[in-house]
Amino acid sequence: MSELRERVEAELLTGILPFWLNRTIDEEYGGFRGQIANDLTVDPHAAKGLILNVRILWTFSKAFTVYKDPAYLAAARRAYEYLSQHFWDDEFGGVYWMVDFQGRPADTKKRIYGQAFTVYALAEYASATGEPEPIDRAMSLVSQIELAGHDDAHGGYFETYERDWTLAVDQRLSDVDMDEKKSMNTHLHMLEAYATLLRHHEDGTVRIRLRELIEVFLKCIIDPATQHFILFFDEEWRPRSNKISFGHDIEGSWLLCEAAEVLGDAEVLARVRAGAVKMAQAVYEQGLDADGGLLYEAEKTAEDRAEIVDTDKHWWPQAEAVVGFLNAYELSSGLHFLRAAERCWDFIEKHIIDHERGEWFWLVSREGVPDAKQDKVGPWKCPYHNSRTCFEVMERLERLERNSNPSEKTNPEKA
Repeated sequence: MSELRERVEAELLTGILPFWLNRTIDEEYGGFRGQIANDLTVDPHAAKGLILNVRILWTFSKAFTVYKDPAYLAAARRAYEYLSQHFWDDEFGGVYWMVDFQGRPADTKKRIYGQAFTVYALAEYASATGEPEPIDRAMSLVSQIELAGHDDAHGGYFETYERDWTLAVDQRLSDVDMDEKKSMNTHLHMLEAYATLLRHHEDGTVRIRLRELIEVFLKCIIDPATQHFILFFDEEWRPRSNKISFGHDIEGSWLLCEAAEVLGDAEVLARVRAGAVKMAQAVYEQGLDADGGLLYEAEKTAEDRAEIVDTDKHWWPQAEAVVGFLNAYELSSGLHFLRAAERCWDFIEKHIIDHERGEWFWLVSREGVPDAKQDKVGPWKCPYHNSRTCFEVMERLERLERNSNPSEKTNPEKA
């Protein structure tokens, strides 16, 4: 465990964080570069996405909390200031989806997914700095989300709003998503955001909604026939898709546990943990390839089987698999989960990390060939999944190693 932890931390400290510090700061127009190609060609006039900016904010806030390196704090502060100055809508509240290279609004839609990630990053930044303003901003977003986005009739949240918070005709998060009122993805990251906020700032409304979100996952989003997430729904939580996303399944299995731990209800936590192990087992049996990598997508058949429809291996499901399988091992002591986590990291080191140019490839084929057309930095390609995996794996392996060595608990010299 200590050897794997060292490998993971080495990638974080010598690979991921230096790349984003050294390659992505936009000295000409402010903030961070909006797009860098796989060959590191920079488009100085690329638009800058909200998700990219707030995920950078989260990453370097977390890095500063762990390592206290002032360079990490400077990067986090840069992201926070750019968010406050350019993405924040002072007239209608909330944050824009996209600004242009000069920081002017380019896409003013208020996507709940983006509002959630901003809450998540602000909470982490507030924890890193001890400053009250980020929490005030986070709570103002919570007020907007709850006022406009919450479905009081059926629970959960709608997807997309116009700048003035009227419900948008087109609800899609991106071009590859379905035009439906509710999605697993938005609710997963609302869950993550509210759990993180509640960990750092107690609020009654946030606590109530976190409980509701957990119940929505247990009752509506997890398919009891397959133990996979259903991805899209109508307003009344009727399923609208048969796609299976192995990356979201394994990511959600551990994020649900984290949320239930923050909530602190023993009965809910027990249900969530039992479900998390079942979800991880389904991914282990159906989504893992022989080389240790995680396949991208499947389709639910009429017999409730998972038929693989996309064999590519994207960077983020590989990252989430390491954490999700470690989480399942902690919950169940199933050694196959521990071995799967290590094999996933082996796959990342061998195929996903770009050892020549830095950072991680967006995806590789089933044969391990990188897709050179995909960006290294862009609206969706950020340091969040891979850095978060490193932080989570380091913490979990340290805990597992400590728990496996009882002498460390009883030796008075170490107490």
